[in-house]
Amino acid sequence: MNLDFERIMPSLPYILEGIPMTLKVVAVAAVIGIVLGIVLSLMKISRMKPLKWIADFYTSIFRGTPLVLQLMLIYFGSPQLFGVQIDAFEAAFLSFGLNSAAYISEVIRGGINAVDKGQREAALALGVPYSSMMLSIILPQAFKNILPALMNEFITLTKESAIVTTIGLADIMRRSYIVGGETYKFFEPILFAGLIYYVMVMILTVIGKLVEGRMKRSD
Repeated sequence: MNLDFERIMPSLPYILEGIPMTLKVVAVAAVIGIVLGIVLSLMKISRMKPLKWIADFYTSIFRGTPLVLQLMLIYFGSPQLFGVQIDAFEAAFLSFGLNSAAYISEVIRGGINAVDKGQREAALALGVPYSSMMLSIILPQAFKNILPALMNEFITLTKESAIVTTIGLADIMRRSYIVGGETYKFFEPILFAGLIYYVMVMILTVIGKLVEGRMKRSD
């Protein structure tokens, strides 16, 4: 084995500087995914069939095509479609957010359907408006049930964010690849990048368990 970790040691801070970029992409994409996911889930359980068809079609598109393809269509296709080159960061969080919304909508829909129908009927019988019922009664209970699935989606989002290196965004993976090109040692910096992702995923896992435990104690 021809490993030389000492050679990449001076470049480790440079790779670590990619963490904020990765976290920004994941954070913005997660917000888009949750907000749009809630809207799509409500459309899917709506009695208005056109809304349900639109939401199902949206989900089928983003779940049925590779995420890297969606990323490249948004980034490389924007000049041809809109005459403007979308920034790499914007293309990253848009593609990840729109993709994540498709999966999160299914998770939320399942959580809403798992809530006892009696509570919905009781709220409607008391004259509670539909929007207030969903926001104040149904969705909070649904989120308690789907928290593990949501955390799993955020973990997946964090790991899959590495593909933004394909559009040149200076995230963790891109920086480790640059270090590999400069030192002619690719295994070591990429392994270090893998360690960073592993630590971030473990932190997310711990946070998820803490939040889940607190929500259970509040029942």
